[in-house]
Amino acid sequence: MHRPSPGKLAALWYEDVQPGDELPSLELTPDTRQLVMYAGASGDFQPIHYDKDVARKAGHDSVIIHGALKSAWLAQVVTDWLGDSGWMREFSVQYRGIDYIGKKTCRGRVTGKRIEDDAGLVEIELGLEDDSGAVTTPATAVVELPRSDDA
Repeated sequence: MHRPSPGKLAALWYEDVQPGDELPSLELTPDTRQLVMYAGASGDFQPIHYDKDVARKAGHDSVIIHGALKSAWLAQVVTDWLGDSGWMREFSVQYRGIDYIGKKTCRGRVTGKRIEDDAGLVEIELGLEDDSGAVTTPATAVVELPRSDDA
């Protein structure tokens, strides 16, 4: 199995991470323009994501954010934190609420760590919060970080 090699530039080591550690949050303010751009990049042209009239006809206050885009933001929290130090081994997202354009915050927190087959694994709990602070999109990740005793 290929394992990340921290080399001399590793900023994050397994031994330095503890349960309860907070990952840097990601503050976002998506707008309709960003959703149109994402639709073009992803090929998801469902009008509910960029046409207010269609969204309102479907019973929504405004256009709704693509689920896959919300997943990408949560994954970004993890990969920004990891940098070049490690790699994501597992990632799971649940869509529990609809998100409209406007302020969003993605947060992450280390919930556990373990050694498995000599790999330093770190468990992370994530969530995308709407402007009221409610978590609409919870997620989990498991990442592998280099161990200093392997250096």
